[in-house]
Amino acid sequence: MVRVRREAKTMSENIFGLALSLMLFALCVPAQAQQPPGKLARIGYLGNERTTPVTPREEAFFQGLREQGWIEGKNLVVERRYWQNRVDRLPALADELVRLKLDVIVTTSGTAALAAKKATKTIPIAMTASADAVTQGLVASLARPGGNVTGLTNITPDLIGKQLELLKEAFPKTSRVAVLSCPSSGGTVGDKRKSETEAAARALNVRVKIFEVSGPEKVESALRAATRDRAEAIFVADCTVIPPSTIDLIAKIKLPAIYSTARFAEAGALMVYGPNGIDLARRAAIYVDKILKGAKPADLPVEQPTKFELIVNLKTAKQIGLTIPPNVLARADRVIR
Repeated sequence: MVRVRREAKTMSENIFGLALSLMLFALCVPAQAQQPPGKLARIGYLGNERTTPVTPREEAFFQGLREQGWIEGKNLVVERRYWQNRVDRLPALADELVRLKLDVIVTTSGTAALAAKKATKTIPIAMTASADAVTQGLVASLARPGGNVTGLTNITPDLIGKQLELLKEAFPKTSRVAVLSCPSSGGTVGDKRKSETEAAARALNVRVKIFEVSGPEKVESALRAATRDRAEAIFVADCTVIPPSTIDLIAKIKLPAIYSTARFAEAGALMVYGPNGIDLARRAAIYVDKILKGAKPADLPVEQPTKFELIVNLKTAKQIGLTIPPNVLARADRVIR
């Protein structure tokens, strides 16, 4: 009888020890390594540029999903569509994704998000970026989006002023700046950005003139008009219809230029200052994860950038005969030589 009791006690201790070990192991596993609920998720990715390999921002987004446990080909199906800077293609592509009855549609710009929102009021839409989500009419407010759209916006207070300030600091003699922008894409975003740009320019004693670009084919004519207007520098606004090939056109007229988004950096932009697109894309993956687990876009506040970067390309500067002052180089997060 004593032996039986000892064996029973030993077995109980072993079971307790095993249970304790399993519990401690579970607590030690990082939350991001845990797999989502056992379901096959279907998302649509409405991107701008189709490239091989994919853009760093696209790779960062899908890496973010993998960190949340969503693995393409395992528990995730992705339908990719790209509009290649052609706004006229967006409605058809958005409608095509809606017909696939997806769980989430991911957009990489406010322009694409607008097209998706017009195509569906029920499928959740997560933005990896947007020019100004409120004034574009995408959300009711940043804190309470309402509707079926949420995600990230590129706009923060004083961003345009900082971009013009860096341009003026790099090229102090600049007094006339041509701004390449796009027409208002819903709401009053165009008028609001125009007034912000003009106010920032006055503070720096710089005259700005805005040249609207409605598509890639309009860039060259806008630059010709800027040259006739005796522009001394170019400011390329956050505008997805302006393609990276714009860099080559600006290089031909040998004017300094600053760009608002990092997608221009690898294509040879002289200077870039704006939100860190890699960080925004990774954060967008968290939105998608929450939505796939049952959260409603209306309850997920739209977030603003928290990381910014200044990128300077010395190779481009040399090609067009410009010198970047040491004080600007010292502030750069990345210098391309």
